[in-house]
Amino acid sequence: MTDSSAPLRVRFGERDDSARRPRMGNEEDRRPGLEVTSRALVRDGRPWLPVSGELHYSRVPRGRWVERLRLMRAGGISVVSTYVPWIHHEPVRGRARFDGGLDLAAFVDAVRTEGLELVLRIGPWVHGETRNGGLPDWVQQAPVQHRSDDPAYLELVREWFGRVASTLDGRCTPETVLAIQLENELYDQPDHLVTLKRLARDAGMSAPLWTATAWGGAELPDPEVLPLWGGYGDGFWVDPQAPWDPTFRAHYFFSDQWDDPGIGADVRGGDADRRAGLSPWFPPATCELAGGMATAYHRRPRPSALDIAAIAHAKLGSGSVWQGYYMYAGGTNPAPDLEESQATGYPNDMTRLSYDFHAPIGEGGRTGPSHAALRVQHAVIEAFGDRLAPLPAHLPDVRPSGVEDSATLRWSVRGADDSGFVFIGWHQPHVPLPVYHGAQFELETPGGRLRLPPRPVDIAPGTLACWPIGLDVSGVRVDWATASVLTVLPGTADGAAPTLVLIETAGVPVDLASRGRVHRLVPGGEARQLEADGSRVDVLVLAAEDAGRVWVVGAAGARRLFLTDEEVTWDAEGRVSVRTSFERPDVREFAGGRWRVPAWLHTAGTAAVASVPVERIRDASIPAGDYGSRAGRHSAPNDTVLDAHAAVYRLTLPEWADDDAVLRVRWAGDVAQLRVDGATATDRFWDGSDLVARASDIGAVAGACVELRILPLRSDSGVHLPADAAARLAASPAALCELDGVSIDQRSLWREGAAK
Repeated sequence: MTDSSAPLRVRFGERDDSARRPRMGNEEDRRPGLEVTSRALVRDGRPWLPVSGELHYSRVPRGRWVERLRLMRAGGISVVSTYVPWIHHEPVRGRARFDGGLDLAAFVDAVRTEGLELVLRIGPWVHGETRNGGLPDWVQQAPVQHRSDDPAYLELVREWFGRVASTLDGRCTPETVLAIQLENELYDQPDHLVTLKRLARDAGMSAPLWTATAWGGAELPDPEVLPLWGGYGDGFWVDPQAPWDPTFRAHYFFSDQWDDPGIGADVRGGDADRRAGLSPWFPPATCELAGGMATAYHRRPRPSALDIAAIAHAKLGSGSVWQGYYMYAGGTNPAPDLEESQATGYPNDMTRLSYDFHAPIGEGGRTGPSHAALRVQHAVIEAFGDRLAPLPAHLPDVRPSGVEDSATLRWSVRGADDSGFVFIGWHQPHVPLPVYHGAQFELETPGGRLRLPPRPVDIAPGTLACWPIGLDVSGVRVDWATASVLTVLPGTADGAAPTLVLIETAGVPVDLASRGRVHRLVPGGEARQLEADGSRVDVLVLAAEDAGRVWVVGAAGARRLFLTDEEVTWDAEGRVSVRTSFERPDVREFAGGRWRVPAWLHTAGTAAVASVPVERIRDASIPAGDYGSRAGRHSAPNDTVLDAHAAVYRLTLPEWADDDAVLRVRWAGDVAQLRVDGATATDRFWDGSDLVARASDIGAVAGACVELRILPLRSDSGVHLPADAAARLAASPAALCELDGVSIDQRSLWREGAAK
């Protein structure tokens, strides 16, 4: 239990209205309407706070690209980021492929058609848990000094960049591509980054922004590249028995430190204490906030939706002007043996095919809880990002003493003059936080002192709040509120006022102050009208438990608010669709000052769910469990081990399964493989979660020979597991190998019809 006997104070510093304007994006590689400053990006004269999410086209079937892009947009993503993995395209020198799922130009066209911006991370070394960091074997084996200005290496890169530019055929220009990332996690060769930039431009590729990853104390050629930061709350790249690392814990705090010495330290080695600072030319921006986490054989973290959202929230409250996630959509390697592995010199063995990453959009194309948790934050950014982006972050007078401090409330303010946003982040995994009792905030602003709320409140564990202060909505000023902002819905032609939508902070009474009067609002009730000098605005407060059901569709004057557990998307023209597991969509929309039920027209598919008949072909036997190691990290078993010891089950798929159907395997063990007609289609290392795969994507259709193999996990294995999975393993006397069930489910597709 923690208790505050005095208000929690923060002082606004002096606002520096001056901003540097680097040549990048302003004098060279210009895009009309886009400016780059040291405070924020500016688009069409207004500050812009992008939200980017990583999707790898080569790890997603081409027929799913548009589906994934629309799910990303529905989650609040405005920018799609992708690696261009050399190893996927040119395994043999001179025989580069850019067809089918490797058609980079078609992917660029799809992104832009859907109204999304694009970042190309062209490497040539990209990592991404790919073999050789994405360099083809013939490049890796070439007698050159890799990732350097060795002329022999640069000649290989020049050829590759030329092929990429040729296939893009004029698409990689400032008008089409927002940013190009050079290399990845390069720490001590700033001149090489400049060389790569020159080679890319010589090949015919350019963008308003050129970026590079800055973590790990990276030396960057300032201001030739925009430094981008990251933040993972857990990771597969530490030793199996290592405790929760301080570099992970730090991301659950508001901070003025942006470097992360932990990311890439397993590959970099030796310099984890070196730190890099912010550039005076650019504001703090990110490209690798944890959208989830990959699973290595030796260490298998499984972040929750709240874990993921808490890190993003902390970065936003710390001053981020660009929220970038890795990964946002998972996928599958385009062929086996393309993964990072100990056999090719890495410390970690990764799954051969699956790259699910526990992402907001999983490998099978379904959204997870983190999609909902993040899209609430992204709705705030979409509605208020132009106000938020240029605001500096102010940290409180009393701050946590370190990453072990679980008593001091974690909060910050992004603000200027007498307006802004109060951020509260009171969550971390592994070491639960207590209730914080008696929180009351005192803000020393240039406009005076503000204290809120009038009476102290308790902050429950799991709280992520963004309270407005001095917020003008259509001419009505909200002095402050003790509920998080979400969005503003436009007024209507028949006289309905605009609606400010707030979300209750669980356990905190919803008070809103305006024109010297404090209003007590009821979550889940009707909207309350506020007036000021002839202007009106309605205030709607959603209950905290409805936050995961919120979908904000569209932007600015066309925003719409839906509440549903179903999946909502819309096309480039704004036509809304719903995929539902029920007989009909269960969706409500707030429009015109009231809740209504939209009308939906059935478009395709039949919602269905069923158990999949399973026939046990062979019982498991207990393997030796020692498959080798590298630097103290367990090696993964190969197919020979699975063929000898795995339990084998044959699955019978129903005739009715359609293109939307997914298989859900509930299992426990070490390694699982789904094999279709004898070939492995996807795989998992067990971490307590289900294996979910789109049936048609892996060829698991009626009539195919679909087999599931589960290798037992020995109780003495020593691999790191999440707490619940570790407890289940500990309860097994010798080894764990269980199939809890297999199901298949699909949804029907509905489009909005005439309104009721």
